Amino acid sequence: MTTWAIGIDIGGTFTDVVALDYGAGKLHSLKVLTTHGDPAQGVADGVSQLIRSCGIRAERVARVVHATTLFTNALIERRGSTTGLLATRGFKDVLEIGHERKYDLYDLAIEAAPALVPRSLRAEIGARMDARGNEIEAPDADEVRRVVAGLAEKGVESVAVCLLHAYASAAHEQLVRQWIERDFPALHVTLSSDVAPVIREFERNSTTVANAYIKPLAERYLDALEARLSALGLPAGVLMMLSNGGLSHIEEAKRNPIELLESGPAAGAISAAHYSLRDQQANLLAFDMGGTTAKLCLVERGKPSIAFGFEAARRKRFAEGSGLPIRITTIDLIEIGAGGGSIAHQDQLGLLKVGPQSAGSEPGPACYGLGGTEPTVTDANLVLGYLNPDYFAGGTMSIDRDKAAAALGRIGEHLGRDVTGVAWGMHDIVAENMAGAARVHVAERGRDARDFVLLCTGGGGPLHAYYVAQKIGVRTIICPPAAGVASAYGLLVAPARADRSRTVSFRPATDSLATLEEAFAALEAQARDALDQLAETFGPIALVRHADGRFAGQGFNLSVALPAGPYTATAAAGGQTEQEVRAALVAAFESGYREKFGRTPPDVPVELVNLRVTGEAPPRQAFDAETLAGGEPARPKGSRLVYFREAGAYVETPVFERGALQAGFSAAGPLLVEDASSSLVVGPKGHVKQLASGNLVITIEEQAA
Repeated sequence: MTTWAIGIDIGGTFTDVVALDYGAGKLHSLKVLTTHGDPAQGVADGVSQLIRSCGIRAERVARVVHATTLFTNALIERRGSTTGLLATRGFKDVLEIGHERKYDLYDLAIEAAPALVPRSLRAEIGARMDARGNEIEAPDADEVRRVVAGLAEKGVESVAVCLLHAYASAAHEQLVRQWIERDFPALHVTLSSDVAPVIREFERNSTTVANAYIKPLAERYLDALEARLSALGLPAGVLMMLSNGGLSHIEEAKRNPIELLESGPAAGAISAAHYSLRDQQANLLAFDMGGTTAKLCLVERGKPSIAFGFEAARRKRFAEGSGLPIRITTIDLIEIGAGGGSIAHQDQLGLLKVGPQSAGSEPGPACYGLGGTEPTVTDANLVLGYLNPDYFAGGTMSIDRDKAAAALGRIGEHLGRDVTGVAWGMHDIVAENMAGAARVHVAERGRDARDFVLLCTGGGGPLHAYYVAQKIGVRTIICPPAAGVASAYGLLVAPARADRSRTVSFRPATDSLATLEEAFAALEAQARDALDQLAETFGPIALVRHADGRFAGQGFNLSVALPAGPYTATAAAGGQTEQEVRAALVAAFESGYREKFGRTPPDVPVELVNLRVTGEAPPRQAFDAETLAGGEPARPKGSRLVYFREAGAYVETPVFERGALQAGFSAAGPLLVEDASSSLVVGPKGHVKQLASGNLVITIEEQAA
């Protein structure tokens, strides 16, 4: 019996739906416009269309996996719920005090990211622990009831509880939650000890409040999504992609929706790693460009880079400290406001700029004919000939070149440029913006972009990769099958994953190894419990230990992988002695420190500050994509005039249908390769080859003078 899996990725412009046919090894996909007023409706429409077109019987769908940027957008646009904060007496202003550092020393008009909870909705109670989790002052039930009643009267729908030193002991927060749920059952409650049980008061507050801010929205949306999919006969228990690149049950996502913030981009990075390993390309720059934003992720040894925190809703995109700190495990991405819907405009100096404002899907680019009049990147790509107006989104919607040209012409009048000049300028600016972000992202991690391969996904990635690669010095580009829906595909090849953490204060050279092992064993049990819910379709479980450490006296932490446990001398792997275990822990941190900074300070003890455990379980049923067969060289399905910078003019360019290409196909640029979800641009310096894996590989060669 044929088994299917369905992946759904909601973006700012398009909702992508893919279906995997495990029996035939085939991938089917569809793009529909995102319905912002009711995102679940767009999902239901897309899934329904794909089920009908592929003849899928609902009872044969093994799982449904979902990713979305809706909650990220809610933070950025301040569209979350009215939220209150319950803090220990004297600490309600931590959200605004922050680090008391300016993210730009020379900006006289600097503005910090406004707190999600205004001061009028922050309340204090007399509950206090010390840094070791010992009770100093117990919470009072009557005080909690009185304070929360005051918040409820002001219209609060969700409450964040962030008490002092709750990372050391969650007892006070758990007691407060019991009282709130008993006396105010309609309120949503978020505890810092559930969301971010680690030190740093500001970051813990910020993460807890952000989770509370989007929690009611997440519950309403996810409930509506389940209802819509259930009405189609699909199985209950939708799986959600987390920001860490792994999957979790939808009930976990409802409890802590903050972990979904980067779910869509994370899925793109997972699919990039999956596709690259099929051709033994372990190190790459994953470039994903959609309708609203573009993302870049460093993938080394087949694994996307991981970070243990990021900033949401930055006031300045590249200014650290200008956003809301979020302490969750996430794929380490850099993102810029450059997508197909990004709008071109003149700045105060009269120069052409693109983004970060986007036309989205409503009304969308001018060429959509849905009421948009502003010139966007999609309009520019259509005018340049990179897009086929009769085959956009697989022919499911038509786009109008004349409307695109008219929109570009209006801004061209102010710039003193013709339509083609404006279109190329926009395309080049987007490439330079992405290349600039890539240079910073790669350099900050001590790497050289020229040592990597660029893998392009998203509807815009294949359109822009050719010129982005040249700007950062990359000479090889991979364009995987169905690149335009790669994030949705990544949902279906991702593992289940659970990350757990807690704060400790441990010196490996002297403190009790039994205490360290006990703490790690508790975290591993929590991660395993979360993954056991999915044991039927994911397994076996692999557990990995990490820690945030520092040299004594330092004010920052460095995350490193630790040796496998257990760490007690009697049970240590390989029969290690206690001193060998201690030395291995110190060596693991010092090795990571030297890789990052080049050297270690002499005779300074190592401290472990936060312990982390990652549990992963791969899908029990792997998807084996069919291998492309060789055959007669494909012939172009047509040609059209396409603009290339190297020629400085429009060039009659052959256009190939990707589905017609056989393994071994090889051709020199310029040419275009189209499929239902994207168009690959290969310029005059490029040479493309079709591999049996389905990947197209473009090599860029400098032409002789």
